[in-house]
Amino acid sequence: MRIQTNILLVEDDANLSAVLADYLHSKDYIVEKSNNGAEAWDLIQIKHYDLVISDIMMPKMNGYELLKLIRQRYDKLPVVMLSAKTDRDDIIRAYDLGCDDYVTKPFSMDILICKIEAIVRRCRVSSDSEQTEWQLGELVFDSVRQQLGDKHLSSRENDLLKMLCQNMNHVVDRNRILMGIWGEDTYFNARSLSVYVNHLRKYLGENSPIRIMSVHGKGYKLVDMNS
Repeated sequence: MRIQTNILLVEDDANLSAVLADYLHSKDYIVEKSNNGAEAWDLIQIKHYDLVISDIMMPKMNGYELLKLIRQRYDKLPVVMLSAKTDRDDIIRAYDLGCDDYVTKPFSMDILICKIEAIVRRCRVSSDSEQTEWQLGELVFDSVRQQLGDKHLSSRENDLLKMLCQNMNHVVDRNRILMGIWGEDTYFNARSLSVYVNHLRKYLGENSPIRIMSVHGKGYKLVDMNS
């Protein structure tokens, strides 16, 4: 039995959208349709999707703009671009922005299904094997339970520490943190980020070999002073 897969189909051609949605339904996929990038972005922020299939040339917000927003905030959400644009530079631009695959119109429905199944399968394996615990000095950080030692973390403290742990000893860009956790880079969110960083530093303790370093003009880096 297939695990339910939720797909957001973003396509402004009503006929193609209807045909493709019907075909995906026949293969037991759950499909929601949107006809422009702006509406799709609103949906992505309030609903869970396992995959986004998006056209490029659309009103209000094109596929490139949508893809860029998705990668800033939902880095692991798979995106397949579906477009009549066959120029080499257009395809390279999509991959540079972070798409998982690029399918040119006209296309074979069967091949599209094969690509979707491969991407979803790969992402589920990656998700199942994703690290959720880290040893931070004498403390264990469990990102599933939102626990650092005996301290229960807020959702944003947890997301921030997890992002830093996943990039141990590497600078995490301030904008990437703000877009990934708050959804927008504003003065007030930046102030909140500083507060949460100070919270985490306090929880880790002054004598911990694990330090959150501020990198001027860039962002933050979680460092193991013993390594």
